[in-house]
Amino acid sequence: MNTDSQSLPMPAEHWAEIGTLDVRYLDWGGEGPPLLALHGLASSAHWYDLVAPYLRSKHRVIAPDQRGHGQTSQANTGYDWQSLTSDAVGLLDHLGISRASVFGHSWGATVALNLAVRFPDRVSALGLIDGGISRSNRPSNAPSETWDQAKARVRPRDVSGTRQEFLHRLQAQLSFCWNDQIERMVQTMVYEDQDGQIQDILRPENHLQVMRAMWEESASAVYDKVACPTIIIPAGPTPERADTERAMAKRTGVDAASRSIRQSQVRWIPETVHDIGYHKPRELAEVMLEFLSGT
Repeated sequence: MNTDSQSLPMPAEHWAEIGTLDVRYLDWGGEGPPLLALHGLASSAHWYDLVAPYLRSKHRVIAPDQRGHGQTSQANTGYDWQSLTSDAVGLLDHLGISRASVFGHSWGATVALNLAVRFPDRVSALGLIDGGISRSNRPSNAPSETWDQAKARVRPRDVSGTRQEFLHRLQAQLSFCWNDQIERMVQTMVYEDQDGQIQDILRPENHLQVMRAMWEESASAVYDKVACPTIIIPAGPTPERADTERAMAKRTGVDAASRSIRQSQVRWIPETVHDIGYHKPRELAEVMLEFLSGT
């Protein structure tokens, strides 16, 4: 069940100059060890708004808008893993944090994974929330797919229409957990253009750079280099979808990751959606806290 939207605490909003970026981040406070929370693609720091209140009694939660997302600078380049992870380290430096546990959702999980590999002395524990799992979307008869072929298949999500139309579609998709908080959160990921149409804040050309980085170096390429304790938290399908090709491919990917990442464990959140933080924020937070208490 979602947190009561009327009783949710609010984080402090801050800005940090990281290289050429102005990075906006949310600091939820708390006296415990730091936890860096990275959102997914075309999302924002607010993805954690329903999860962070459950975490901050034990951890200081820091959630940034990543490069090209939310209110952080719209950089024209730098969507490769080295640049993205350097952004995160720059924020930790700005905050005077030498080591943190790092969790990422979706694409943010792969950023977190690369952060743990490229800057192992800065990451005390790693969490992959329904992401960071290599599931090839290339046709089985085309293992040598070129980037031009891949590029023809990868496109930003469709967020066309007016604000009302955009919200109506999402409300229908998330009817089982929709509330005022989620309505507010999803609007931090988009903007209204001069024609009154909703657009993703993440520009299409920058989305393409992200896709190129994922095509060039998949998550599985660095699994065996992860040295810190790791938890994989996949979203489990509903019973009617449990035997679909997509669900079976996901289980295969999770199994492969857990075998390859040393000191890893898997905790499925059952019968939920990709955006676990919207649907089951308390359950997600409990899994995170249980894992961190043992590291």
